[in-house]
Amino acid sequence: MERLRISDWRAWCAHDDHDMIPSRREILLPIGSTLPRLLKRRLDAAGRATCDILHALVPHDGCPLIHASRHGDVAHTLSMLESLAQDIPLSPARFSMSVHNAVLGVYSIAHDHRQPLQALGACGHEFDALLTEAEGYLDAGHDNVVIVFSEGELPDTYHGYTPHPGQACAVGLRLSRRVGDGPHLAATHPETPAEPTPLEVIRWLSGSTPWLDGLQRFTQVAP
Repeated sequence: MERLRISDWRAWCAHDDHDMIPSRREILLPIGSTLPRLLKRRLDAAGRATCDILHALVPHDGCPLIHASRHGDVAHTLSMLESLAQDIPLSPARFSMSVHNAVLGVYSIAHDHRQPLQALGACGHEFDALLTEAEGYLDAGHDNVVIVFSEGELPDTYHGYTPHPGQACAVGLRLSRRVGDGPHLAATHPETPAEPTPLEVIRWLSGSTPWLDGLQRFTQVAP
């Protein structure tokens, strides 16, 4: 198998920790500065950060974009469910922003992106799914693929019922096959893959933690 190489990456967390994220990899605040105001207001903080990360990583000639989130904008979804329980009608525009591909849709409108877009949810295996899909695009002949993994704030109603990093966060990588483009990701094919959150991926990329004891199917290796 040809190697996936990390040519660049960016990260954001709602509760900033400069010891965890090197400043050269951290997106600038205020988040959402790369979006027109009318589009920015449609997204939560994680969605805005995702668009900023994409803006920083997508090359000038464009490339496929893949966004994954286990929960998406769950606060938005919960609010709509509560409205339905009270027989309050929902607007189509509000519903359209609750679907998993809403963030990529906003980004594509704001930046006139015309290459493939893909949104994923994988029951905890989002990072593994992102890398697998990126391999497919690179095998199909694309020079680069940008992947972003994010989570929004989790409403109190869900606490204790689903794994979550504990804060809104997002991390993006630009991947390629080019030799010399950075550290590569080598397949290890474990029987039980890990289920990292975006925060765990950020800590791994920043070098503050080893990669989950090698359980993940892809392990970072030196160039």
